[in-house]
Amino acid sequence: MTTTTSTTRREATRARGSGEGRLLRVLRFAVLLLGAFLALVPFYYMLLGALQKERDTSVLGLLPLPRNLTLDNFVGVNESIDLARSLLNSLIMTAGVVGCTLVFGLLVGYALSVLSFRGQGLVFALVLLVQAIPFQLLMIPLYVMVVRYFDLADNYLGMILPFAVNSVAVLIFRQYFLQIPRDVFDAARIDGASELRILRSIAVPLVRPAVLTAMLVTFIGPWNEFLWPFLVTKDASMQPLAVSLANFSQANSSFQANPMGAVLAGACVLAVPAVVLFLLFQRHFTSANLGSAVKG
Repeated sequence: MTTTTSTTRREATRARGSGEGRLLRVLRFAVLLLGAFLALVPFYYMLLGALQKERDTSVLGLLPLPRNLTLDNFVGVNESIDLARSLLNSLIMTAGVVGCTLVFGLLVGYALSVLSFRGQGLVFALVLLVQAIPFQLLMIPLYVMVVRYFDLADNYLGMILPFAVNSVAVLIFRQYFLQIPRDVFDAARIDGASELRILRSIAVPLVRPAVLTAMLVTFIGPWNEFLWPFLVTKDASMQPLAVSLANFSQANSSFQANPMGAVLAGACVLAVPAVVLFLLFQRHFTSANLGSAVKG
């Protein structure tokens, strides 16, 4: 009798625990769903505003009414600022920044985590210090250096140079390289591989998630950058899309009904590459099995 009662109590406790666990999962899912919805609302508003023929700020304006939807905003803003040329400028600037960030970030991160040299701690401290200095404090001396001394105004190189080294990317690569067992590098050195060969053939493949993460983090910055390109580019044919949109003239007759719709249409074009890049790479943002390269 006692055994039967104990078994019944355990089953009741197990059932109650299972019910509570199911309730917690449902609540967790509801909170995550609400957070995802709130995060997507600005994108929905941007896209809907870009498609509206006449801007509607009422509650009904949040509904995609077919009679008020059009693609004229995209066509009109393209005729006004030349979207293709602005997108190309943004792409060139972003590709240059991403390329420099990956090259210098890998080199510095590898040196700070794998190599041993005098002053290593000081260099790492300087990298951390750079994180604490706002870019706005450096903007005036950078402008004087790039525009007046180097004469790189209205030049792709002038837009790329201030962002060529990204301290965040350096820290990302350093932390990933620290996770790789030192035996991997020692074995390669015993086989006669140079440090550059070790970095290219061994280290980089093992930190592929870090490369993809640094690419995405770096891409978003220069792709949406406005202030620095605005300072160094006065020629409209050299301006990236963010600057072209800022200089967009609302007096254009094509947008008298909905000038904000044209601006939102350009913002949609600016946002699409970043969203597509994230969707393509998000499944790769998982840690690699770094210990798989070591036998035993």
